[in-house]
Amino acid sequence: MGLIFSGVQPTGNLHLGNYLGAIRNWARLQGEFECIYCLVDLHAITVPQDPAELTRSTREAAAGLIASGIDPEGSVVFNQSQVPQHAELTWIFNCIARLGWLNRMTQFKEKAGKHRENATVGLYDYPILMAADILAYKATHVPVGEDQKQHLELSRDIAQAFNSMFEVDFFPLPEPQIFGGATRVMSLRDGSKKMSKSEPSDFSRINMTDEADAIAQKIRKAKTDPLPLPETVAEMEERPEARNLIGIYAALADEEPEATLTRFAGKGFGDFKSELADLAVSTFGPIGSEMKRLMDEPDEIDAVLRRGAERARAMAEPVVREAQDIVGFLRP
Repeated sequence: MGLIFSGVQPTGNLHLGNYLGAIRNWARLQGEFECIYCLVDLHAITVPQDPAELTRSTREAAAGLIASGIDPEGSVVFNQSQVPQHAELTWIFNCIARLGWLNRMTQFKEKAGKHRENATVGLYDYPILMAADILAYKATHVPVGEDQKQHLELSRDIAQAFNSMFEVDFFPLPEPQIFGGATRVMSLRDGSKKMSKSEPSDFSRINMTDEADAIAQKIRKAKTDPLPLPETVAEMEERPEARNLIGIYAALADEEPEATLTRFAGKGFGDFKSELADLAVSTFGPIGSEMKRLMDEPDEIDAVLRRGAERARAMAEPVVREAQDIVGFLRP
């Protein structure tokens, strides 16, 4: 059995895109892999955070994972800052990775924008910390989206460079875990843009904490086009809003888009949205209810994260200690 490592930013407002694109699939991996799921609060502070909000959103993200079916007794669920081995291994990797490798990271360029000189060193070094996250556990597989593939390649490069520099076969080269069932969920207000917590309109997304009425209302108000629903997947290509809503229905129903089209082809969006709203409320609504229950019990969440951090430290400590021995650090 391989070892999965994946992380989620604890920056609040988890939404349907996070669930269908990643979290639901993480829950499904639990039977196939040993799984470690990390709330990456060290990564979060590479950009300014309000301290109280970071604490709250870390608990919220943990509640979202648990409510979505991730079992904290089977999988390891913790927040990154509670396991010092992540930071310790990052420094070793800082002394192995090359500036040229980091200069090629496109995500830094996108996040730093025109004010690159004002970006934090942490934001620049973000991919090195990600490599340490993965390799501190000798993870073999990492679920990644398109925006993280380059970072995973860097993790492989760093593992290979460490092994080569010290003439050891110590770190594995982690493989991307590709989901056949991952769904790219777009904005309900613009089918050409990814659903995002940063979009100003709350009607652009379905939050994991939305009540049933809010879920139904957002789907009813979702942008569509004037034509009936298409009959084939090919017809959806030029109709981003139709493609998005059909994709959401298919994902929630756990079926292929072709099956959804067969059921609704030629119908108007009014009837379709009504059925989509019912499906979303029945499948997604209970997750929000459980999240809220957990958020009302912060001690329960904190206990889960504390136990997860203890298990994570027990796994990472011998790996990082051996890496330090390989480097030549004296530990009297």
